[in-house]
Amino acid sequence: MGCPAERSALTLPASMSEPATPTPEPADRDLSGRQLGDYRLLRRLGRGAMAEVYLAEQCSLNRQVAFKVLKSDLAKDETYVKRFQREAQAAAALVHANIVQIHEVGRIDQVYFIAQEYVQGLNLRQWINRNGTPELRLALIIMRQVAAALSKAAEQGIVHRDVKPENIMLTRSGEVKVADFGLARLAGGDEGVNLTQIGMTMGTPLYMSPEQVEGKSLDPRSDVYAFGVTCYHMLAGAPPFDGETALSVAVQHLKKNPEPLENIRSDLPPALCRVVHRMLAKSPEKRYQHPRELLKELHKLQLEHLDEDWPEDLPGLETAGIELAVTSRYETTRRLDSLMKTAALQQTRRPQWIGWLTAGLAAFLLGGAAAYWTTREPPLLAQTDDPLARIPHYDDPGAQFLYAKQVDTEEAWLAVLKYHGDKTFWASIAKQQLALVYIKEFDDERAMQMFEQLVALEETETEFRAVGLAGQCWLLTRQGDYTGAGRVLAELLPIRSELRDPLMRQMLDQALETIRSKKGPLTIQQWQDWQAAESESTD
Repeated sequence: MGCPAERSALTLPASMSEPATPTPEPADRDLSGRQLGDYRLLRRLGRGAMAEVYLAEQCSLNRQVAFKVLKSDLAKDETYVKRFQREAQAAAALVHANIVQIHEVGRIDQVYFIAQEYVQGLNLRQWINRNGTPELRLALIIMRQVAAALSKAAEQGIVHRDVKPENIMLTRSGEVKVADFGLARLAGGDEGVNLTQIGMTMGTPLYMSPEQVEGKSLDPRSDVYAFGVTCYHMLAGAPPFDGETALSVAVQHLKKNPEPLENIRSDLPPALCRVVHRMLAKSPEKRYQHPRELLKELHKLQLEHLDEDWPEDLPGLETAGIELAVTSRYETTRRLDSLMKTAALQQTRRPQWIGWLTAGLAAFLLGGAAAYWTTREPPLLAQTDDPLARIPHYDDPGAQFLYAKQVDTEEAWLAVLKYHGDKTFWASIAKQQLALVYIKEFDDERAMQMFEQLVALEETETEFRAVGLAGQCWLLTRQGDYTGAGRVLAELLPIRSELRDPLMRQMLDQALETIRSKKGPLTIQQWQDWQAAESESTD
């Protein structure tokens, strides 16, 4: 049922200043399907300690919004409600490409709400769970955009107070957006409620700064700490501190130093690890004093380790979001990891592959269900005989890649080649992904062509050449050509350490196991060479 043509008297929007009547909704009631003023609540998206979030349609503007409802037990506290109103209205003034925009703050039928921008995408925690830890390029892109958002907030005297992976959204259009500034607290405000009075602590213990744990006054350096914990989680795969209770975690924030990030991610530049640990300093005076300082460090890292500059409008970073799409060449294939794990890759009989594909696709669909709604339908006018004409064209190659990564179709990856094929890095990623698409379709011939093109790259492109050789070996083994697979292995051996992609390593390991079991054409010396290479890579 759509939005009504006319509003009844019972659903007229109410001003925040009108007197409240103490008849809030029960805390556990699902408001899906209700019409609240201009908003029709479609379905509940999630529940938090302070609010429930619904996907809603704003009828007058014919747009979808995220409709955040203050929980009824908090709505009973007049002092808290006033602060909720004040802080949400202040956050609504934050306009930045990397901040989820608040559209309206109000009360309708005794329901206190924030209507905000509906961000189509995954939050950072979901992304990590789905893709694993990012490599340097993507990590810097995410960190830069969050730091830009926090810098904007700090300039307006707003402290977020709850920076965590769940509040960092990665959109399909290539932006990173920080959410929940509507539950922030104005820095230096003396009128704020002591949260302990309502039996709550704003923020999440896993990501709280030491001064927040102790109930001290907060400034932007507290957000820097929480963002440091978030970055540690993103890069290490888990937060620096964990425990069975909130108290045990809080004590660690006060007393314990995290394990050095270098011990967990030796592939990252030590300078980046130092940046994260400086953000995690127990004393605010030892952290970056403003997110702008963090931005400068990230810019330096980008130049030194990736030899890439940021846009010319760096000081404002208003348009920096689109560059999220410079996504890791490795993590993109992890979406197929569950599919490959269910497969007995050494088996070559087609019926077993059909069963494998069915099970793998089921796992893939479950893993991708949360992001399915992020894909948009092509415009009706774009319907044409040319399938690539239905794929959006992005000027930024990273944005083109991010679109292809999420829809993961042959046409989307071919579009990367069509629009940005002159850039070796992006073209090579697209070819690797096309090969995996063809493997799922049992089109070994075209998959082999993609891998051959990677092998044919210049000698300096060792990472992609290793991917191509590993893919060739896997395909030849699947086809029972163990002699051909052995020749490919001999060519791969000198650059074996460059094969870092987890899925391609898994495929290569499966191929090796098959060759061993079939007593393939590897000499004793070749096996010894492989074992030595594997031992070195483990060390």
